[in-house]
Amino acid sequence: MSLGNVSPQPTLLDMLEAERCMTNLTLAHEIVVNKDFRLKQNNPAQDSLEGRVKEVAHRAFWDTLRAQLSLNPPDYTHAISLLQEVKDNMLSLLLPAHTRLRAELEEALDMALIRQQAEHSALDLHRLGSYVVSTMASLCAPARDPEIHKLRNLSDPVDLLREILRVLGLMKMDMVNFTVQSLRPHLLQQAIQYERAKFQAILEKLPTSLDYTSTWLQGAVQELSALRVQSDIAPVSPCAALNLAYLHLLSWEPSGECYPETVQMDRLRIELLGQTLKCLVLEAAVLLVTSTQCGGALFSAVGFVDTLKQTVATLLKGCHESAFDLKGALLGLGEQVQKIVNSTLIAQGGGALPPEQESLLKGQVAALAEEHNPVRALVGARVRSYLQALLGQSVAQRATPVPPALALMENELAELGTAFVRIVNFNRQVFGPYYSAILKKLIPPGEPDIGMDSR
Repeated sequence: MSLGNVSPQPTLLDMLEAERCMTNLTLAHEIVVNKDFRLKQNNPAQDSLEGRVKEVAHRAFWDTLRAQLSLNPPDYTHAISLLQEVKDNMLSLLLPAHTRLRAELEEALDMALIRQQAEHSALDLHRLGSYVVSTMASLCAPARDPEIHKLRNLSDPVDLLREILRVLGLMKMDMVNFTVQSLRPHLLQQAIQYERAKFQAILEKLPTSLDYTSTWLQGAVQELSALRVQSDIAPVSPCAALNLAYLHLLSWEPSGECYPETVQMDRLRIELLGQTLKCLVLEAAVLLVTSTQCGGALFSAVGFVDTLKQTVATLLKGCHESAFDLKGALLGLGEQVQKIVNSTLIAQGGGALPPEQESLLKGQVAALAEEHNPVRALVGARVRSYLQALLGQSVAQRATPVPPALALMENELAELGTAFVRIVNFNRQVFGPYYSAILKKLIPPGEPDIGMDSR
């Protein structure tokens, strides 16, 4: 790293090489961290320019094939090219152990023989298509059985060839994804070293690739330094600064620029966690208001908590979106909470809430629409403290308990925290040396180094 040094402008070749490294790094990272990772075919939207051009070109090709086969005698020029493509695709699906099937394919789709048959107008496309479909049935994954069934019902040679190639494309993608999943355990063993090496290669081509990361860490150090001046707390440590920087990512604006380069590959995952966090804070605040106003005994009623949580989560779904009418949603939620509380109280043999207490309950729920509402701010602070404690917890330590005020959301917060810590720990292991070097320049010497600690 060359922090603070003036580096020469990267050449176009440097930028292209860095882009190639970034593509490989992103792909490898996605395979490692996302157990559900699947490669998909590139199918442009039909209403896009690319989609329209592709549709016109394909229609013209298949219309030409149909016209050639309608001639007397038929012209098999395009058909032979397609059969060669079908053969190549099927051979690519075979494993080394498929020696007998490979020999059968070579014999059944002998292109020299097929050309001779075409020259003498003796080419039987339906027979060849039936053989291909039967062979595909023995090679495809069970999930493709419905597609194979549809192929068996096609009699038009043009439709059959078109659909055979489409389904072969799906089967090739299945094979690729199977290979990726098979390699995943091996990639996991080498992931940290591989990602760090790839990022170092990018850094050598583009020395400014840590600028946003440095700014991100500097913001956390400055915030901790300001807190230290205001109150008597321990000196700023690199580990505390890094943990605070990670927490800042959960509240990063989706459209915000200058996102740290070292976390860019996980940005979407962290943004989704941030959205979940915002909703959980509001849900927990509603539960806390209800508990405070109605008493804890009510929450021991069978089914009350589950009904209340489900109602709150349903009416606040999507509350992280800027277009969401939070004020209106909370007004409606206050009405629903009041009804649930009253129905439970009556079912227990008591009476409904007094009118003034109903108004107070609904008013406090509605007041949570204000970002700086005291209850909402308190819950947010408790959640952040909980997540910060999780980040600072070593593997050997006991699990960090959820604060008592958030006990009703324990499972949801634990799930959120586990997902966030998993992302952070892997990122810290890969980029720890870079963070150490940056923080050494930002924090006076003498503090412990974060090194490679995965916490």
